[in-house]
Amino acid sequence: MKFGTRAIHAGQEPDPTTGAVMTPIYQTSTYWQESPGKHKGYAYARGKNPTRTALEKCLASLENAKHGLCFSSGMGATDAVAKLLKPGDEVITGNDLYGGTYRMFTKVYEPMGVKFHFIDLLDPSNIENYINANTKLIWIETPTNPTMQIVDIVACSKIAKDNNLILAVDNTFASPYLQNPLNLGADIVMHSVTKYLGGHSDVVMGALLTSDDALYEKLAFIHNSCGATPGPQDSFLVLRGLKTLHLRMKAHCENGEAVAHFLKNQPAIEKVY
Repeated sequence: MKFGTRAIHAGQEPDPTTGAVMTPIYQTSTYWQESPGKHKGYAYARGKNPTRTALEKCLASLENAKHGLCFSSGMGATDAVAKLLKPGDEVITGNDLYGGTYRMFTKVYEPMGVKFHFIDLLDPSNIENYINANTKLIWIETPTNPTMQIVDIVACSKIAKDNNLILAVDNTFASPYLQNPLNLGADIVMHSVTKYLGGHSDVVMGALLTSDDALYEKLAFIHNSCGATPGPQDSFLVLRGLKTLHLRMKAHCENGEAVAHFLKNQPAIEKVY
């Protein structure tokens, strides 16, 4: 299926009870079980909810991923990746990060004993100067928020694989319409779903996508255990928003290009990012 078709249909089946083509909002906290532990795949809504499952499958399809997990915010998704680390571990990341990510890394995880190297990633070879036995994760954001720096995902992926490191990519600004980091060698893709994926400024949500089974199991355990999970109403709204993602991103690009060219020709403007 082409991207637009997947944005509209992936992960969504007609409701088996009524035949409704729109995924219902399963507004429930718990589920009937035939006997203890014997259920239809859903036991408690913190762990799984059918509306959220449909969204996770749709997002996974858009990122060409095997697995998807949705979180109550982009920071909740980032936090789950950080929880893969332990005191003494080191992370290599960029010196131009979303402010919330920088705040979490420096104010929450550095005091817990995780060390972060904030470096210039415009030349990925800089990464090799900071790799040591304690390095576990490379976290990149591309394009960066807000200065739109572009980081070479393929080059970072090669360095990560050569050193047995996890490469996580914040793909929020590009969206899966413009970029698929897993195709370029990343292990984990993070989205602030709040932005382009939701598309209507009425939902706060995050997501992680991966095709690595072992990583997915660890992240899913954190997802359920720590509870930063979104509700079915928000999941429904994002499923709705995704149906126009390909149209909105095309318009964003066209409008952004027009504004950039206009500003470039203004003598008062020194530089256009």
